[in-house]
Amino acid sequence: MSDTIVVAFGGNAIMPSGRRGTLEEQRETIRRMSEQLSSLVLEGHQVIVTHGNGPQVGEILLRSDLAAGTVPPLTMDVAGAMSQGQIGHMLQQEIGNVLRGAGRETGVCSLVTQVVVSERDPAFENPTKPIGRFYSREQASALEVERGWCMVEDAGRGYRRVVPSPAPRDIVEWRAVRALLDAGVLVIAAGGGGVPVVRRGTEWTGVEAVIDKDLAAQKLAALVGAGVLVLLTEVDAVAVHFGTPEQRPLGLCSLAEMKAHYANGEFPPGSMGPKVRAAIDFLDAGGSRAIITSAPLLVRAIADPSAGTQVVVPIRMRRPDDALVGPAT
Repeated sequence: MSDTIVVAFGGNAIMPSGRRGTLEEQRETIRRMSEQLSSLVLEGHQVIVTHGNGPQVGEILLRSDLAAGTVPPLTMDVAGAMSQGQIGHMLQQEIGNVLRGAGRETGVCSLVTQVVVSERDPAFENPTKPIGRFYSREQASALEVERGWCMVEDAGRGYRRVVPSPAPRDIVEWRAVRALLDAGVLVIAAGGGGVPVVRRGTEWTGVEAVIDKDLAAQKLAALVGAGVLVLLTEVDAVAVHFGTPEQRPLGLCSLAEMKAHYANGEFPPGSMGPKVRAAIDFLDAGGSRAIITSAPLLVRAIADPSAGTQVVVPIRMRRPDDALVGPAT
């Protein structure tokens, strides 16, 4: 399955800040993204799409909070599953529309996906991921008592709920994803990092957590044997020495070089850190190429190793018809 590409993009790409985020606005953004994703299919690639859900799941939880006096509040795992359905529905509809318009009757399927985490993950003892709306100090104190939420002050803007962000260890439905790929279906899976679950006896049980979407995308890509992982962000390429006169973008680079930059602290946890970590882990697990770039460069980056930041494992000798040659060691 070396021609399989996993493409991951954030929830903010669907609902950018500064806009109301109406469903029609989100659909229009998804429509533009769908044109690029469909281009990959038309070029002969198998494609898996993963996506973030931060703004969307925040709205779902806000609605739950506002209606708490009328209906029981939602748990995080259920809210995550709802956001997978919401975004997956729009993606599969718009991608299907574009493909049919191009004369291709390719199946498109969104799959509610459970991602396995460990109950012993240290993240459960140190919740750090802010979600949902802002509250006053008084409201936050009441929520800590009433619902057992962990609340923290967030950059002077008020108090927000924080939840654990454990590492993904496995994906329950990965074999179903591969079966759909084998049947020629474009699959949308592991949305929002997937629904976090733990195993208790013979049962999967949802937990209150949010999994990093890029790490979940990496895990899915490795499990299905994808050759390429694309992590979309707001900039065209990853930069080292960011914010200094020595700032420079990284183009085609070796895995060893990227590991060295990561070890030197070039990529903070709150920005490029998770994407670079996901790229490194994917190649360590046997992937061929990891790309970090912006959405407008997606199609070009697949064909052109000079576009965006591309991390590869150097191979001294490849067949003459191979498209990508990694840097020599």
